[in-house]
This record gives sequence, structure tokens and C-alpha cells, in this order.
Amino acid sequence: MLCPICKKTVQITDPLMPFCSERCKEVDLGNWAMEKYVISEPVLLEDFKLEEEE
Repeated sequence: MLCPICKKTVQITDPLMPFCSERCKEVDLGNWAMEKYVISEPVLLEDFKLEEEE
């Protein structure tokens, strides 16, 4: 797996997984705080049920 911030390789057993370092973890938190990430639309229960049935 690759760190979502710097793209370095991260092993599943790494303690900060999915991040490679504390710095990348804090950058990600800062991105959330600055509203750089958004959820495009609400997830509806009906949508989830349709995916399960397929």
C-alpha cells in the first residue's frame, strides 16, 4: 500500500498505517481541518441495500 500523502510504501503492520510517518498523518489531519476533503453526496440507506443485493 502507498501512503496517501507522500506515496511511500507502507506495510500493513506499520503502526501508523495507512501513513508512513507522523508527519504524513498530521498533514492528512490538516487537510481535513482545512476542508480540502469533501464527501460528494450523502450515502443513503437505499443505495447501500442495492449494492448488497447485486
